[in-house]
Amino acid sequence: MSLPTDDAVWDALRTVNDPEVGMNLVDLGLVYRVEVDGADVRVELTMTSPACPLGDVIMDNAVNAIRAAAPGAGKVDIALVWDPPWTPDRMSEAARAKFGW
Repeated sequence: MSLPTDDAVWDALRTVNDPEVGMNLVDLGLVYRVEVDGADVRVELTMTSPACPLGDVIMDNAVNAIRAAAPGAGKVDIALVWDPPWTPDRMSEAARAKFGW
């Protein structure tokens, strides 16, 4: 089984979409930090709004994507953080283009 790497985790998170906007977490700028320590993974991410009704679904999808990309992963901790607050400035150029910004 393959152990997780930073690149594998980032790639896995690119497969997880925010269902409300149809764009992946990385391009939306929702992933703040990825840490891989041996087999364990910690991801800090946020939502576009604290009122996001799909936060739990998105976090579960992120865990599942990481486990699929790195079957040797041990503990996968997804921490929902609110500081710094998300702004559209965190979005990739591709995401901004999709939304016409």
